[in-house]
Amino acid sequence: MSPTDSKHSPQPDLNSMIKKINEQEAVIKRGGGEKRIKKQHDKGKLTARERIDCLLDEDRRFHELGLWAGYEMYEEEGGCPAGGVVTGIGRVSGRDCVIVANDATVKAGAWFPITAKKNLRAQEIALENHLPILYLVDSAGVYLPMQDEIFPDKDHFGRIFRNNAVISARGIPQIAAIMGSCVAGGAYLPIMSDEALIVDGTGSVFLAGSYLVKAAIGEEVDNETLGGATTHTEISGVTDYKMKDDEECLHTVRDLVDKLGPFETAGFNRKEPVPPSRDVTEILDAFPDDRTRPYDMASVLECIVDENSFTEFKKGYGQTLITGYARVDGWSVGIVANQRKITRTKQGEMQVGGVIYSDSADKAARFIMNCNQKKIPIVFLQDVTGFMIGKRSEHGGIIKDGAKMVNAVSNSTVPKITIVVGNSYGAGNYAMCGRAYDPRFMYAWPSAQIAVMGGSQAAKVLTQIRVSSLEKKGEEITEKEEQEIMKEISERYEHQTDVRYAAARMWVDGIINPIKTRDHISRAVRYANHNPDMDEFKTGVIQV
Repeated sequence: MSPTDSKHSPQPDLNSMIKKINEQEAVIKRGGGEKRIKKQHDKGKLTARERIDCLLDEDRRFHELGLWAGYEMYEEEGGCPAGGVVTGIGRVSGRDCVIVANDATVKAGAWFPITAKKNLRAQEIALENHLPILYLVDSAGVYLPMQDEIFPDKDHFGRIFRNNAVISARGIPQIAAIMGSCVAGGAYLPIMSDEALIVDGTGSVFLAGSYLVKAAIGEEVDNETLGGATTHTEISGVTDYKMKDDEECLHTVRDLVDKLGPFETAGFNRKEPVPPSRDVTEILDAFPDDRTRPYDMASVLECIVDENSFTEFKKGYGQTLITGYARVDGWSVGIVANQRKITRTKQGEMQVGGVIYSDSADKAARFIMNCNQKKIPIVFLQDVTGFMIGKRSEHGGIIKDGAKMVNAVSNSTVPKITIVVGNSYGAGNYAMCGRAYDPRFMYAWPSAQIAVMGGSQAAKVLTQIRVSSLEKKGEEITEKEEQEIMKEISERYEHQTDVRYAAARMWVDGIINPIKTRDHISRAVRYANHNPDMDEFKTGVIQV
């Protein structure tokens, strides 16, 4: 968790990275490809994305989450674009709703381990922000070759249905539209929702299909009789609405949302939005292409916060972190951002940008506690290489001060929004509200890297360990062989720190264009404002 990382392989400029990300996202959005899309249409069914478009209000604005889920993770299984499910937030009949739509063009909508993780994340967002959740169900159930990785554990498939019950108990509306297969344990998801619609001829729901029924109990029955729309709306009473096609089903879902009762809000402070002092597009100029170069995070903030709205907290103290109150698109927020330029303390000590020192950790802990006292959401902007190390820092109590900051972040009850703009290394990731610290939403720029330490340092350490191990076995390692080991480890580590690797595993909710940072923060606070419940802020024992 060393604080500096002096050498990196050359990186493309931010514009090139954005272009590449956009191109790859367009491919991911095609799901299983044109042939499978046509097959869906031939059955009289819309694709998952077409269904979402039908469901949304006229502006069709859909805040997609987890698009990169499963990226390069299941190549031996034929791939799983977007984790086989489309999730996000959009306005339906004027109401912000979480939408979960199985993509039947990807392995017939079967659930991979990442599919479960993505569904659970969508439910978590609905639960934390009190947003209605709409399920568009079309799935063949668990992907059986990987059942051991998806079925039995706490955060596996069964947790989905547990969450259905918890969400309902919290009074958060859940509506399920059965628009294709809904098999076995997956049958519980729509039926544990508040209301369930089913499309005649294409929708079906049963605990076991006709083949399994015959194998298990010897009964011969077709799937439509077993669990089709007529069966469940006119005989079993399992579903509530029988729909003639996808379009009617989605129109009815819109009607149901339109008639939802009022909801309370948290009452977060918002005024008329004011544009930033610098054009949002200038954020690309404020951030350097060479990630090792110092830069002024204040210049980045000038492209994000409303003009003349920033009130900096303890400006002259702990300068490697910028803390202060601001408005983003009119919303009152607290800002905790890593300063990447080199600074000097009043005593003349030089402090390296991106490193958290004792004074900056102390300042941040105090500021986070203030935001909780004032009920102000907090935005974390991460470009952190870790906490300061060495004798001076250890003797000065860096662990104690770092623990204080981590404590404040851990126990914070106001909504937290995290944006990784550059480095996110080691305990710096934790203190700056990484995924493990429950940010309501967490995004990354294409330039982001998330790892236990910087690439060149990690490669050197791992190479030393490998060489030492081989030498202990009596092997002599030449300089060339050591360089080859170093190259192999560096390439592997570079792949693992790529932002797409993180997004594939849902360590972040999405890779965003830096120009859209302000929009994402504003929407995140708007969603969080739907939840009026906030626990009392307590920190327990604080190291002082």
